[in-house]
Amino acid sequence: MSRKRVVVTGMGVVSCFGTDINTFYNSLLSGKSGVGPITKFPVDEYPTRFAAEVPEFCVEGYIDRKQARRVDPFIRYAIYAGKRALEHGNVDLEKLEKNRCGILISTGMGGMKTFYEGCVTLQEKGYKRLSPFFIPHIIANMAGAMLAIDTGFQGPNYSITTACATSNYSIYSGAEHIRRGEADLMICGGVEAPIGPIALAGFTACKAMSTRNEAPQNASRPWDKGRDGFVMGEGGGVLVLESLEHALARGATILCEYLGGAINCDANHITDPKPDGSGVAECMELALKDAGIKRELLNYVNAHATSTHVGDLCEIRALKTFFGSGIKNVKVNATKSMIGHSLGAAAGLEAVATVMALQTGELHPTINCDDPEEEVAGVDLCLGKSVKHHVTAAASNSFGFGGHNSTLIFGPHANS
Repeated sequence: MSRKRVVVTGMGVVSCFGTDINTFYNSLLSGKSGVGPITKFPVDEYPTRFAAEVPEFCVEGYIDRKQARRVDPFIRYAIYAGKRALEHGNVDLEKLEKNRCGILISTGMGGMKTFYEGCVTLQEKGYKRLSPFFIPHIIANMAGAMLAIDTGFQGPNYSITTACATSNYSIYSGAEHIRRGEADLMICGGVEAPIGPIALAGFTACKAMSTRNEAPQNASRPWDKGRDGFVMGEGGGVLVLESLEHALARGATILCEYLGGAINCDANHITDPKPDGSGVAECMELALKDAGIKRELLNYVNAHATSTHVGDLCEIRALKTFFGSGIKNVKVNATKSMIGHSLGAAAGLEAVATVMALQTGELHPTINCDDPEEEVAGVDLCLGKSVKHHVTAAASNSFGFGGHNSTLIFGPHANS
């Protein structure tokens, strides 16, 4: 059975740079850091006291004010980003077959704020004072469910949790529903709202985060010898995927084409990837095969690049294995150097950045890599400043605790 072609027609973001797509990408192009002191709760006792927080934003016209105050932030991010993506794609809800429209907006951790506050209430005031919304507002599937209630979408709707690869898994799975003819349109991506006591304490216990409190904007340092861990971020990134025929029938502006993707597992360690990067290289091979394009066409990689000691170099080894001598023709950058690592939302935000690179022909820089590791020699990391680059095909890599690997490949729409 022939597969349907899948295109991207809309995008939505909630980020440390705000909620406008162009502002988000222009901030990246300028090399701006969205990292600063944590303001959401007292952090004096923590060894890490900074993150890439989402500033307050107006939800009027997208979410009922009462509901916006009540729901966990990750749900708010999903509803808002999802509706903005539909708006960006000029989607007329009244003209859709709702049973052929679905939602895969996932989260790695769910309603952490609601969970923490519920635990405090239970300890201090007893179970009778716990909110009746406690369970609905912590479970991961509720982001997509509540967006579906607002939009009336009755197609595939579920949440995938694969740690920091969550958004890529969701976009990959959403595209598969369209390819198989099970849906015409899917809203796909990820959201996360982890900046709170539990997540900060948990990652502190893992010794995974930077403690560069004196210079937080310089703390996310992918591939730099002085990196000392990742910087926590939050937000959401969402794509509107459609079958090519559905997009053309409604006269949509096609931003790019989803060419293919792949997922696999290292089966190696609960947090560390395979040291040689072989699992990542194999995932990229599978994605290339799925996309059905020549390796030489792939000339840009938006890297996972979290600024951790082990992960950064594993990905470089994978890239060198995958591209071989052709690595000299490929440009690579690290979005997390500016917006931190938003866990389950990271790949969604990076998918938006990848699509924008295709749209603009300009790649954002990797910042804070002042003293690169020797192993990155021969890899163009777009250090320090944005670069003009005609992207013929782009890969977006994301990997998660547990060995979950994912690669998505996007390219210019062939008929655009």
